[in-house]
Amino acid sequence: MTQLASYRLTTRTRTGTAAGLAALVLIAVGIVLPAFVSRSVIQDLFYILTMLTLAQLWNLLAGYGGLVSVGQQAFVGIGAYAMFAGVILAGWNPVFAILLGGVAALILAIPTAFFVFRLQGAYFAIGTWVIAEVTRLLVAQWKTLGGGTGTSLPREATGSILGVDAIRALFSVREAAARDILAYWLALVLVVAVTGGIYWLLRNRLGLALAAVRDNTEAAKSVGVDAGRLKWAVFLLASVATGLTGALIFLQTARISPDAAFALTDWTAYVVFIVVIGGIGTIEGPILGVIVFFILRSALADYGSWYLLSLGIIAIVVMLFAPRGLWGLISSRSGLHLFPVRRRLAGPKIEGGH
Repeated sequence: MTQLASYRLTTRTRTGTAAGLAALVLIAVGIVLPAFVSRSVIQDLFYILTMLTLAQLWNLLAGYGGLVSVGQQAFVGIGAYAMFAGVILAGWNPVFAILLGGVAALILAIPTAFFVFRLQGAYFAIGTWVIAEVTRLLVAQWKTLGGGTGTSLPREATGSILGVDAIRALFSVREAAARDILAYWLALVLVVAVTGGIYWLLRNRLGLALAAVRDNTEAAKSVGVDAGRLKWAVFLLASVATGLTGALIFLQTARISPDAAFALTDWTAYVVFIVVIGGIGTIEGPILGVIVFFILRSALADYGSWYLLSLGIIAIVVMLFAPRGLWGLISSRSGLHLFPVRRRLAGPKIEGGH
């Protein structure tokens, strides 16, 4: 009995431990990076971090929960507009108003879930898109916030953003550059919290239950998994975090309109592309995917419609020759897992053999 008790299930690996330490180093470097790079680099990193956050959240829904949504722009947009409403109508500091984005996304997600969870497969995806379009049309009637043409944050609001003065003094930069640094730091906190939270979720029992629901809902129910409650929880959590991300994105731009805030291409199509080419159902996939996407965006963005066509062709090629994405191809050939979530039996003999 003592010998049997010494064996246990674990997800920890040496590679995973090394990757965790490397991630801590990268986070530390990311915090001090504004002292050494230009404003344009900070803006690029902000874009990468926010897109990575959206990609990890969509991957949680589709890759781990089996909830293929094409309406995530609804939560980006409503989160952004809630932040603007808090600043313009209630006089909140923009940093605190970001929290309203999460609250508004939660309020929208509850009736959305009631509707779309009654649909299956492609109908679920179409249902999320319909909700997003209805939300966009309703917000476009909000005349106080510019209606269909949108509005900008007031100058007095952008000039009094919490922390900007301290950043100006610390780095000796102008106000606009200080706002970019603040937004970048907030994006870094958000992506670390989202990625770390998803990794924690997948390593515990809820992660196993979520994978079971994704693979076979009825089988998961037969072993006691409350599939409905789990899907609700994942959908609501992803929606809140998406709303916070949307609020942060439009805090950085300081300008909003319904077409920009609820853009299907920007906040869902690009996100799906990132996850698909990187590797759906893995934490590493969106990280690799967002790097590839940013490189392609930088190289092809000046070619207009050819840019979107190129992205489509690349996505098709990857799906044909690497159905599990680029990271899936790499991990299958090398056995490399930077964020291991699979359980394995560990014990004296097993560990001693490695």
